[in-house]
Amino acid sequence: MAFVCIFTNLNAQQSPLFSEYNYNPFIINSAYAGLGGSTEIVLGNNGFFNDFDGSPRTLSLSGHGNLNNEKLAIGGGIVRDEIGVTKSTSVFAAFSYKIFFDFRNDRPYWQHYTQNVLSFGLTAGLQQFQDNLTELNILNDPSFAEDVNASIPTIGLSFLYNHASFYVGISAPNIMGDKLASEQNIRLSSPAYGYLGYRFFSNKYDNIMIKPNILIKYEKGAPIQIDFNVAVSVKNKFEVGGGYRTSSSFNLLAGLYLGKHLRFIYNYNIATNNSPLGNSHGISLNLKFGEGYSL
Repeated sequence: MAFVCIFTNLNAQQSPLFSEYNYNPFIINSAYAGLGGSTEIVLGNNGFFNDFDGSPRTLSLSGHGNLNNEKLAIGGGIVRDEIGVTKSTSVFAAFSYKIFFDFRNDRPYWQHYTQNVLSFGLTAGLQQFQDNLTELNILNDPSFAEDVNASIPTIGLSFLYNHASFYVGISAPNIMGDKLASEQNIRLSSPAYGYLGYRFFSNKYDNIMIKPNILIKYEKGAPIQIDFNVAVSVKNKFEVGGGYRTSSSFNLLAGLYLGKHLRFIYNYNIATNNSPLGNSHGISLNLKFGEGYSL
């Protein structure tokens, strides 16, 4: 969730980075809370190893898990974004409610998600937005004469339907946009996400799962952005994959399951169309309690 500033009475255009969403859907869709059964904590970053100052950087820490009643789950997170002279820190708490459509007996051996469930999510949070405009040293323009600091309460809604073989969800992490901002000159868009994916399981080779998925981002005033991704997981021990983000970049990833409870994912984004932002590295470190990631 990185923020790019376009200065016409200070417009803040939201431009998320999606490298980790496949391995931490909760960060954009609160309805995912508790869906994996056990409590999960995820530390992710993108761009902090970039070679030049001002390039997009995102650092996030989140966690979620079920309450005693598995229909209810809670979670929360903190996200730090930087691009150029713009910095944003968001904190949020999340709640989800699930409606089950099946029983738990005779589950496939590879199924570590709750199958056939409809989940609804709600988030509430606060975003601290900072634009250090004076660092740009642009003289004789009142728009750049002073720095901007604003607090923006956020409210988000989401839903997710998960089946043993596929999933589909939509989310709007900030349905209020800039309406609650402490500064009237802030113009913050309200993005919406839709994503779906499928899980193919090999009949010839046991424990191999192929996971294609699509993420669509809509944001007023910006082109629709689509991520196409596919990953291959082998026995929940390691996986490799790649993808393409329309008019932006290619994405490569490799992951290892370090024992039963820990998963490490590395991704590399290759910029296209001579993007001035260049290539970037990212990692995601997932810790899952209980049965972990075991089959």
